[in-house]
Amino acid sequence: MTPPLRIGNASGFYGDRFDAMREMLTGGELDVLTGDYLAELTMLILGRDRLKDPTAGYARTFLRQLEECLGLAHDRGVRLVTNAGGLNPAGLADAVRELADRLGIPVRVAHVEGDDLTARHPGSLAAHAYLGGFGIAACLREGADIVVTGRVTDAALVTGPAAAHFGWGPAEYDCLAGAVVAGHVLECGAQATGGNYAFFPEGDVSRPGFPLAELHADGSCVITKHPGTGGFVDVGTVTAQLLYETAGARYAGPDVTARLDTVRLTQEGPDRVRIDGVRGEAPPPTLKVGLNRLGGYRNEVTFVLTGLDIEAKAALVRQQMADALAKSPPAEARWDLARTDHPDAPTEETAAALLHLVVRDPDQHTVGRALTGAAVELALASYPGFHVLAPPGKGAPYGVFEAAYVDQRAVDQVAVLHDGRRIPVPPAHDTVVLDDVPEPPLPEPLPPGPTKRAPLGRIAGARSGDKGGNANVGVWVRTDDAWRWLTHQLTTDRFQQLIPESRQLKVARHQLPNLRALNFTVEGILGEGVASQARFDPQAKALGEWLRSRHLDIPEILL
Repeated sequence: MTPPLRIGNASGFYGDRFDAMREMLTGGELDVLTGDYLAELTMLILGRDRLKDPTAGYARTFLRQLEECLGLAHDRGVRLVTNAGGLNPAGLADAVRELADRLGIPVRVAHVEGDDLTARHPGSLAAHAYLGGFGIAACLREGADIVVTGRVTDAALVTGPAAAHFGWGPAEYDCLAGAVVAGHVLECGAQATGGNYAFFPEGDVSRPGFPLAELHADGSCVITKHPGTGGFVDVGTVTAQLLYETAGARYAGPDVTARLDTVRLTQEGPDRVRIDGVRGEAPPPTLKVGLNRLGGYRNEVTFVLTGLDIEAKAALVRQQMADALAKSPPAEARWDLARTDHPDAPTEETAAALLHLVVRDPDQHTVGRALTGAAVELALASYPGFHVLAPPGKGAPYGVFEAAYVDQRAVDQVAVLHDGRRIPVPPAHDTVVLDDVPEPPLPEPLPPGPTKRAPLGRIAGARSGDKGGNANVGVWVRTDDAWRWLTHQLTTDRFQQLIPESRQLKVARHQLPNLRALNFTVEGILGEGVASQARFDPQAKALGEWLRSRHLDIPEILL
């Protein structure tokens, strides 16, 4: 029988812990080490880098990490798979070869290309299709020690090595779906080992270790971490990451659609969670394409309002700024008043509210000198106690993210091997247009009993995140009785009552009974994506924690 594949992750984003690659290579046994460096915002950053230098466009951090760790990986026989190639996977592959030659380490470097569709989308800074794992698998099957990709799905960094190791074909949907779920758990690094976890006081998360999966030939796996590293792995930390940036029961990818409603989690031992039961279906006929473009320029200023008459002070400065900007009004102006003030406050800071103004316009001058002059000239002529957190700058460019879709057959994925050979990677042979999975029947409600007003977070965890302009909030509980209460009480209407800014937006609720979880998607809450900085928390990272802090009438038996 083929032995399990031990596959770890050493990066969840561009800027993650630099020492993680060394820690993963020295902390225990591994067969493959992945690194995820790409996000919607990262592609925009790399696109701007490439405007300045056509040879740029990849995550340079990976090269610096490799300079320290390439010898370790080679000596230990660990293969490296990373999407750090970003917009220029061929360029990064060449740079890795140059580094290996300089260090005198014989490694075979391959890369995957075909995701770059920028030429087909005039006006975009970067347009890239999300590829699957079979290009990576082709490189590994031909003997690559290091595989560099551009924009692949995050889970492809796991499905590719798994398909190569176990010899899976494109129709082995259950196996591939299990690897997708494992990849989704690993992709954000320490978020699976206690990082950003709702119940973080239950373990030492001061320096969580990075996760790894022991993946089996049937697609099942055990999520764990190296011995002696910080953080913890339990059903809760894995559930939280499974809900992150997902939606309904079908989790679609280029190679397979994984059914999240079939996932079973079992605590197998300390820091060991088994994932099995995952079913897969044929993938959709289209690939997602991430379109990044420059949207214009933005500027901001925050007025500090202290003490009494907060609302009146806010109204005064809003009127004064509107008058001052009337000669050259920006295309968009957004005001937000954060009532951080407290009555009879013991410190000046806790007596203050914050009034934020964000302006956007295609013209940098309109958001730059015009806003700066308007705000600064009020210094002696506005509300009592006038001051700002910082004077406005000259205005900075902001980006816009959009998702488009293209037929899988319209994308030419190619595995480029260490010896220059080019292996075409065919698109999925069988595809299915996705439909929503019918919602399962609700469980029996809890019998009536005494309740107590308390925060939802007393009994429920949550994790939230962004997908373009949308946000998702996954909410889960840890007992069957709590699930019976949650699924009846936390309806879409109740969610919108608790999160007022969602009331005018489309909110969808999805049940995942195996995980005792509800997943909410809120369309449009993030405007045109994280780079547009449309709200206070532009990636909705804390939206779930806000929800957990809201008070409901909770049965005392659950508390």
